[in-house]
Amino acid sequence: MSTQTVKQQAPAGNYAVDPVHSTIHFAVVHNGVSTFRSGFRDYEAKFEGGAEPQLTGSVEVGSVDIAEEMLKGHLLSPEFFDAERYPRLKFSSTGFEVAEDGSLDLHGELEIRGQVHEVQASGRFAELDGDLAGSARVGLSLAASVDRRDFGLDWQAELPSGGEVLDYRVEIAVDLELVKESE
Repeated sequence: MSTQTVKQQAPAGNYAVDPVHSTIHFAVVHNGVSTFRSGFRDYEAKFEGGAEPQLTGSVEVGSVDIAEEMLKGHLLSPEFFDAERYPRLKFSSTGFEVAEDGSLDLHGELEIRGQVHEVQASGRFAELDGDLAGSARVGLSLAASVDRRDFGLDWQAELPSGGEVLDYRVEIAVDLELVKESE
């Protein structure tokens, strides 16, 4: 028995991120025993719906949400994000396919530290014709996995007992709720 994926069209219009109901997080295995999770507080995202949907966004690197100042400083240093030279991460979709059940396959270009690479994310797409205020909304929940070395994030240290401090694989989770802009 075969199943067929029916493509759903994204609603037309321009949508801007609702930062109260959106998050951008990342996770990486630390010391081989636990997962370190953090995210970013300051970001922008736009969605242009219609026949050729497009998702674009950027993240302010300095807004990485880490309370420990030494660790935050290390992540902003040239050993990691090099925030002084590259203050923003950027994303622009190149392919956006929604199945009838709302599952989403997204392709795009991710830029970190001035290096651009194609990434693929999967997740869910949903739309709402009118919220409590009557505004149309769309939601995207996405997960992607990248090798941080592809973007020049190759800092590493060996553990005295063997192994490495940080995994090279980074999991990215993006949950966006976007509100239709007035025309």
